[in-house]
Amino acid sequence: MPLDPAPLDAVLARIDASLDPALDRLMAFLRIPSISTDPAFNADVDRAADWLVAELQSLGAEASKRPTPGHPMVVGHLGEGKPHLLFYGHYDVQPVDPLNLWHRDPFDPAIEDTDKGRVIRARGAADDKGQLMTFLEACRAIIAEQGALPCRVTFFFEGEEESGSPSLIPYLHAHGDELRADLALICDTGLYDHDTPSIATQLRGLLAEEVTITAANKDLHSGSFGGIAINPIRVLTRALAAMHDDTGRVTLDEFYDDVPELPDAQRGQWQALAFDHAGFLGDVGLSLPAGEQDRTPLEMIWSRPTAEVNGIWGGYTGDGFKTVLPSKASAKVSFRLVGQQDPDKIHAAFVKHIESFLPPDCTAAFPMGRGAGASVMSIDNPAFEQARRALSAEWPRPAVFAGCGGSIPVAGHFQSILGMDVILAGWGKDDDQIHSPNEKYDLRSFHKGIRSWARVLDALAKA
Repeated sequence: MPLDPAPLDAVLARIDASLDPALDRLMAFLRIPSISTDPAFNADVDRAADWLVAELQSLGAEASKRPTPGHPMVVGHLGEGKPHLLFYGHYDVQPVDPLNLWHRDPFDPAIEDTDKGRVIRARGAADDKGQLMTFLEACRAIIAEQGALPCRVTFFFEGEEESGSPSLIPYLHAHGDELRADLALICDTGLYDHDTPSIATQLRGLLAEEVTITAANKDLHSGSFGGIAINPIRVLTRALAAMHDDTGRVTLDEFYDDVPELPDAQRGQWQALAFDHAGFLGDVGLSLPAGEQDRTPLEMIWSRPTAEVNGIWGGYTGDGFKTVLPSKASAKVSFRLVGQQDPDKIHAAFVKHIESFLPPDCTAAFPMGRGAGASVMSIDNPAFEQARRALSAEWPRPAVFAGCGGSIPVAGHFQSILGMDVILAGWGKDDDQIHSPNEKYDLRSFHKGIRSWARVLDALAKA
C-alpha cells in the first residue's frame, strides 16, 4: 500500500520552491530536436525517448524504451494501490519550417518577457513537452514529500503523434494488458481562458483527404489550347467551392446523418461561458463567424463537423508569368468529425462529390482518405467531478467541462481498445502558436500545471 498522502499544502510549497530546477529539466528536453516526420531527425527522436526513460527512472519508476516499426514508445510503472492511472503524452514535435520566421533558434529554449507575461519559447514548449513535464514534475514533488505516489501510475509516451501515430493502434492491441488502467489522463489540451481550466469531454475526429484531377497528358500553351481544352484547376475549384452552401452547411450527401444535436443542458452551460467570438477572431484579423449560420460560435468549434480546404496547387506558381493550362490540379481537404460520423462514409461521400463535377476528359485520384472518429467522454464517472473540483481550487475561476475543436485520436483509441474513460486536461492557450513559428508556453501555465496535477492526483487517490 502507498504511504498516507502528505498534506497537499506541503507538496504545493515544494513545487513553488523547486520551479527553477523543473525549468532546467524542461529546457534540456526542449533542446532535443525530436521531429518525428523527418527521417533526418530519427536519432534525435530516439535520444528524446532515452531522456524520458532516464527521467522516469530518476523518479524510481521501472521504465524502458519499447521498439515499434517506427519511433519507440516509452513505458514506465510507479506506485501501488488504487486508482491505477495511465498518463499519456507525446515527446515528438512538429517541423520548424519556415525557419526564417522564428525570432530565435527553435531548439535553443529561453524564458522571454512579453506584454502578456513570461513565456517559454521553443518548439515543443506547449505541444507537448511542456505539458508532459507538468505531470512528471507533480509526481516528483509528491514523491519528495511522501516518499511515494499515493496510487499506481503507468506512464505511456509516444514518439509518432505528430506524424499520424502509425504504430499506436497495433501497440495498444499488442500491449493492452500492460497499459489498461482504471482511468487515463492526457495533457495535450488547453485552458478555456486565461483563468479558467477545462476538462475536454468532446473531441472532434479527423479525416485527411487529397485529390488530384488530371486532364491533358501534359501542360498546354494557353494561347493554343485555351478555350478548347479543359483546365483541371477550373474543375477542382468548382467542386471545392460547392462543398458548402450559402449558409455554411456542408453539401456532401448524408454528411449530417450521424451528427447529434447538442443537449439543451450542455448548450446552456456553454452559453453561460459568454464566449467572446469577436475577440477570438479579432486576434487573428477576422471578425465574423463563417460556419453554419444557425449555430452558436462555440457549437461551430466544439460540436459541429467541418470541411476545409487546407491547400491547393496546380500550374505555374513561380516568379513571373507562364501562360499554361496545367495537366493536373490538386488539393488537400480535411474534415473534422463529430458524433458517430464514420470516416469511411465521409470519404465515400467526398469521392462521389468530386466525381460528380468531372467532365469526360478528366479523372480524379484520392491517395489519402485516412481518418479517425470523434470521442465523447461520459462525465458520469465520479473521477471527472473530482478532477474538476481539484482544478477549481488551483485557478481563479471554476473549471468547466468543455468541447475541443481539435482531434486527439489516442483518446478514442483508449476508449475503444483499452475500455477506459479519459480525462483530458491541459494548460495551453490559444496564442501558444503550436505547429507555427515562435511556439511558446506560458511560464504560469507550466507552474500552475504542475500544481494542478498534484491536486488532481491527491483528489483521485483520496476518493
